[in-house]
Amino acid sequence: MNPIPLSLVQAGRDLTEPRLSPDGTRVAFVQRWRSAAAICVVGLEEGSAERQLSFGPDPAAGRGFGGGCFTWLGESSDRIAYVGTEGQLWLQSGFKITQLTSSEQPVRAPRGGGVGSSQLVYTVGEAEVWKIDVDSGALQRLDDGRHEFCFDPSISPDGATVSWQAWSPPLMPWDGSVRVDLEVQTGVISEVAVANAAVQQPRFTPRGESAHVHDGSGWLNVYVGDRAVVAEPVEHAGPTWGMGNRSYVFDDGGGRMAFTRNEGGHGALCVVDLSTGEVEQLGRGVHGHLTWVGNNVVALRSGARTPPQIVRYAMGSGARTTIAYSQPEAWPTGELPEPELFTAPARDGETQLHARRFAAGNGRMLAWVHGGPTDQWQVEWRPRIAYWWSRGWDVLVVDPRGTTGHGRTYQQALHGGWGRIDTDDVADLIRHAQAQGWAAPESSVVMGGSSGGLTVLAVLTDYPELVAGGVASYPVSDLKALTEATHRFEAHYTDTLVAPNDGSPESDAAFRELSPLHRAQQIRSKLLLFHGTEDPVVPISQSDDLVDAVRAVGGSVDYIEFQGEGHGFRQPANVAEEYSRTEAFLERVTQPT
Repeated sequence: MNPIPLSLVQAGRDLTEPRLSPDGTRVAFVQRWRSAAAICVVGLEEGSAERQLSFGPDPAAGRGFGGGCFTWLGESSDRIAYVGTEGQLWLQSGFKITQLTSSEQPVRAPRGGGVGSSQLVYTVGEAEVWKIDVDSGALQRLDDGRHEFCFDPSISPDGATVSWQAWSPPLMPWDGSVRVDLEVQTGVISEVAVANAAVQQPRFTPRGESAHVHDGSGWLNVYVGDRAVVAEPVEHAGPTWGMGNRSYVFDDGGGRMAFTRNEGGHGALCVVDLSTGEVEQLGRGVHGHLTWVGNNVVALRSGARTPPQIVRYAMGSGARTTIAYSQPEAWPTGELPEPELFTAPARDGETQLHARRFAAGNGRMLAWVHGGPTDQWQVEWRPRIAYWWSRGWDVLVVDPRGTTGHGRTYQQALHGGWGRIDTDDVADLIRHAQAQGWAAPESSVVMGGSSGGLTVLAVLTDYPELVAGGVASYPVSDLKALTEATHRFEAHYTDTLVAPNDGSPESDAAFRELSPLHRAQQIRSKLLLFHGTEDPVVPISQSDDLVDAVRAVGGSVDYIEFQGEGHGFRQPANVAEEYSRTEAFLERVTQPT
């Protein structure tokens, strides 16, 4: 096929948080196009006209399958509560807009109390849970401060109980979060904790039973009470990187549940009958933001050939209708590849490593490492992959240990070895791919951003014989410095992945050993490095120090700073330069096979 133009890669809009209205007649969703966002509404039939619903401050849109921006309120289909870009909560009722909060910290994850209720719960500063009566304006803080992080509050159908996800450092939410339940009348707080597990997405069935996801079995499965709805060795959710994930939902009567599956990176949407346990697959593809009213299930759906779209499944017939699209129709989706799944043995002789290959078959390969590191690139829409594949590159998406989607043991296996275990795993996967004849070292390049950028740097220091070069965007290079400068959510990430930063000789040695900065003199392969000057997650000083260290011993690095950019590049001119520089670098450092 012809190379995909960058203008097409940069086109389209982000779609998040589809939610059926309380009467089930239409769907509201958040759209973001370039720098502007709005909440829109559309009917359930394909071809229904979209209308803009919000007309106050721009909503603070989430990304992908995260959200926490808005909720329908009560039984009315003309009232919504949403978070504006300034971080405050707004009520839109008909043509009236009212500001509900004036918090010093940003508000997130509003959730209504159901039919007939004027109650709304939300979080403040990712640390507090509050309730407001939108009719009277009465405010009440619900949590008691015992946890440093509180996410995704939910109200029981009778309004008697409010639940949320909570955890405190040094744990991250995927290490050991709990469900907190507050009895509203008495103020009594209790917790649901599962040994060696993380609890997320706390909610209630329509019958008032507690429901949530946890990985106590080794896999993230949905539970009602203490019973797994479908106990199976696949994941029903992803890691809690933000609020608003909705990977399961019940029908109005509580007799059925729709849920997502992650099958080796591929996705599926299923429905289970809670009385019989019978499971039916509704559709393939990565799904999220599930919502169910009446006979309709609505979700955000994506795939390797499927740009994000909002779809409706008619229960009974199972027919799928697309009701909102994210990308221009010019995309040649039918010509794009589906990835090949494969595994390879790790050097320990016990672990099977995972990867997905988008095959172009021209003998040159980009080994791409996701960020996180507690995350995964599922088989969903990634225009960057399509762009490079259309230019003749195999794209190898690697899942080193620490990656989610393969069970808790695989995800937790990176503890104490971030920068070492993941680097060895990526090297083993690259070596395996080259043994298949897909590429040679002189035609292979390793790429990644953030945590994936750390792995890129470490591959260049420890396995330079495997690749011709590396492309790193806003990479972590100094793990100890990261603990002292990153944002609050990740401030203790290294406590488990490296060591507690307690100043002991053992701790200092671990940070030094696992940080690419301290072996930068070994980088002899070509390196292309990008970083934004306003990055709040990985400060640009990390790349400044790395570049100085590499150049001090005569190493080669092309370093591009993007003014005003954060953790990821948004400005179209900067994105265009990133692609242009990367393409020139790839052609310069690799040799045809």
